[in-house]
Parts: sequence; structure tokens; C-alpha cells
Amino acid sequence: MESYKKLLLANKSWIQEKLVLKPDYFEELAKDQKPEFLWLGCSDSRVPAEEITGTQPGELFVHRNIANLAVHTDFNMLSVLQYAVDYLKVKHIIVCGHYGCGGVKAAMTNQHFGLLNKWLRNIKDVYRHNRQELEIYGDQEKKTNRLVELNVMEQVHNLARTSIVQRAWHNFQRPTIHGWVYDLKTGAIKDLVMVKPGTRLDDIYMFDFSESP
Repeated sequence: MESYKKLLLANKSWIQEKLVLKPDYFEELAKDQKPEFLWLGCSDSRVPAEEITGTQPGELFVHRNIANLAVHTDFNMLSVLQYAVDYLKVKHIIVCGHYGCGGVKAAMTNQHFGLLNKWLRNIKDVYRHNRQELEIYGDQEKKTNRLVELNVMEQVHNLARTSIVQRAWHNFQRPTIHGWVYDLKTGAIKDLVMVKPGTRLDDIYMFDFSESP
């Protein structure tokens, strides 16, 4: 049997399992979505958002890209962010990286990756800003894992610097932004950082909404 056909068969089994437990499961699911969380994670196939958090369909609004970046020029990410914050009214945004991230590893090399170079440049900038700390590590794995953590923290603050998030903070006192790292070796999630609504950022990044409607 071709591999893709196994996915279709698994889908049929999954449907039956859900219907046995709750006959109107899909009818209820189709009505609306009201997720409390926006998940910004890595595209790595080993880090499935719903599975590692034990959540069900409808509980997480998910956006994934290589190395879980929140780049201010990425209109795909910004569109997801605006929809989640302004229309779904999520209360929490979670940036979740993972140890052993291939994107972070690639960014630490001088290898040429074609178009991917432009994306990895954002991680290289995180490395440059934290070079003094990172180069203390003699062990390459520990250095990589620390850059994974620093990258997550940087993306959390990148989200906080957006007008989308700051406007929601000003008007609704939400969302809280969390930075997590998932450990592939243990399955555990490490809670790194949390930025609450109204947190004061560097003044240059702060928007003035005092006269906004």
C-alpha cells in the first residue's frame, strides 16, 4: 500500500473513534472555533502542537514555520496574528521552539542554503546579539540549545513589539505571550518567559494609542 493511502485509512478510523465517543462530535466542531491560544511553533514534524499539549481540535489556533520565527516583514505570520488577536480574541500566544532545532543548527553554520539564507538571517541576528554569552559554551549541543532558548525569547518580544499586540493590550488587556521550549528527548515543555499585557518595552517600540478609536 502506498504511504499516503495509510493516511486516508487512518482518517476513517479517527472519524469512527470520535463518533463512537460523541455522535455529534463533528456537527459541534463545525459550528465555530473559539480557541483561547495562538500557537507559533516550528514546522518540525516531531513537534505536533495538539499532541504535546493534550489539546483537542478547536483549542489551538496554529501557525508554524521554520524555527518558530515572528518576523515583522512576514505577512503570513502577521495575518495569522491579527486574525487570532482581533477576531478570535485569543487570551494567550505561545511561541514554542524545541531543542535540536534544524533551523537553529543551520543558522549557526556558514553553509549556503539558497533562499533559506534570508530566513535564517533572523536567527543569525539573535546569535550576534548574544555572541558573548553563547561563545562561553564549549559543548556544541549546549550552545545550540541555548540559542534555541534565546531565539524563542526574541520572538516573544518581537510579537510584543507589534502594533497588533500592543493595541489589544491597550484596549482589552490581552493577550499574554509565553515562550516555551519542547525537549524531544523527554517530551517535556520548559516554560522560559512570559510577557503580560502592558509590559513596558523599549520606548522606541511603543505605540501611542491614546487618540485611537
